[in-house]
Amino acid sequence: MRIVIPGGTGQVGTLLNRAFTAAGHDVVTLTRQPVRAGEVHWDGERLGPWAEVVDGSDVVVNLAGRSVSCRYTDANLRAMLDSRVRSTEAVGQAIAAAARPPRVWLQMSTATLYAHTFDAPHDEATGRVGGTEPDVPGYWAYSVRIAQEWERAQLRADTPHTRKVALRSAMVMSPDRGGVFDVLSWLARLGLGGPVAGGGQYVSWMHDHDFVRAVGFLIARDDLDGPVNLAAPEPLPQRAFMRALRAAWGVPLGLPATRWMAGLGALALRTDTELLLKSRRVVPGRLQEAGFTFTHPRWAEAGTDLVLRYRTRSA
Repeated sequence: MRIVIPGGTGQVGTLLNRAFTAAGHDVVTLTRQPVRAGEVHWDGERLGPWAEVVDGSDVVVNLAGRSVSCRYTDANLRAMLDSRVRSTEAVGQAIAAAARPPRVWLQMSTATLYAHTFDAPHDEATGRVGGTEPDVPGYWAYSVRIAQEWERAQLRADTPHTRKVALRSAMVMSPDRGGVFDVLSWLARLGLGGPVAGGGQYVSWMHDHDFVRAVGFLIARDDLDGPVNLAAPEPLPQRAFMRALRAAWGVPLGLPATRWMAGLGALALRTDTELLLKSRRVVPGRLQEAGFTFTHPRWAEAGTDLVLRYRTRSA
């Protein structure tokens, strides 16, 4: 198959490119700064010569969008929204104009769409969309709006011959440097991986091998379209999540952090506390109903595997 990955130079794109290439597929990455074979220039905003690689392709997996690992200023939130919507619209236009459009378009979305809750988990059928929760920062609603507009941009695209899937992804855990697992492991090894603001907020996650397998599953299943949650079936409170990660690293203790301490840490890391404090209790309803089986459904085992691979790669 020819698989086109707009915005595919980040962590998730690298995972997919590596797996698809190893499986013998022809992978083309659309990027603003092409430097390797298989990379094609695009600006992420409008149609251009890059659209030629979409015409005749089998699969498009659009990952484009400004990183969420930043301070959530008004300017950055607007940039997150614009980069996601405009790139999605451009991909939709390329597919609509193709003489031989791809049979499936997988569009990145986010589990942040769901409400900040501590009780019932969110699946695709019964999950509650966020944006109106009491006692949370007002700008959290903007993150939900970003997710909604992102998905609407795909829905609006006039691509009748291409199946469309929105990937409502939780955090993808990979031993590669620079990803979320790398950052959380760094905190755990420093002894800073304790409960944050009590640690009751749920963490939804997905092992990188299961993420890649789930994307392949969705490519193959012509009967699945619309939103699909990409998350392990057992989200857990942040305090338990970090306890298991510390155990995997052999670190017995993790200092707790209050909300204001988390704010200072996020400022130092040039990121935002929403990534730490929002409770994301998301479960993969449609994946499991369709028969997908997880190789790493529980975090303690998944974290141990990731630590072992991290150490092996660093040796």
